[in-house]
Amino acid sequence: MEINSKIEKAKKGDQIAFTFLLDFYWNEVYGFMLKRTENETTAEDITIETFSKAFDKIASYNPEFQFNTWLIAIAKNVYIDLLRKKKTNLFIEITDAEDQQAYNIADTTPSAEDALIKEQNLSRLLQCIKELKPHYQEVIQLRYFQEMSYQEIALKIDEPLSNVKVKLLRAKKLLAEIIERKR
Repeated sequence: MEINSKIEKAKKGDQIAFTFLLDFYWNEVYGFMLKRTENETTAEDITIETFSKAFDKIASYNPEFQFNTWLIAIAKNVYIDLLRKKKTNLFIEITDAEDQQAYNIADTTPSAEDALIKEQNLSRLLQCIKELKPHYQEVIQLRYFQEMSYQEIALKIDEPLSNVKVKLLRAKKLLAEIIERKR
């Protein structure tokens, strides 16, 4: 019965309930995906994406079904989408003319203009990151600029692994909203 009350609280935006559900179901969803992908990183990415989608759409959850069944269905769809993306990326047809054109490119180093554009984009990204709350800035910085694993971040900020995953998930969503707003 406690799970149902947590789900109801999560539907109302209760962050503690979200964290409880993530902790409670993480291993089940992760284990399910690990069996299918046979890759820890991919399974973890799919699991994070699954919880992200589930929390975004928790209002649509039908309590007539088991919550874990709903999560697994979302995970399967995330995995199928990932496979489709990989499949479309693998089979790009290149004509002989395009192949020759690519072969004829002499210098692949970025031009001064390319370097400037990259620098401006990074600068804009950093400005957007600065709009996040400090604890979100920290996890973004540790994960994407210092390239720390989730476990390393958890040790560094002295928080449980599940909290780190939730924080990163929220930070990425908030950052995406900020970037979208500035377009």
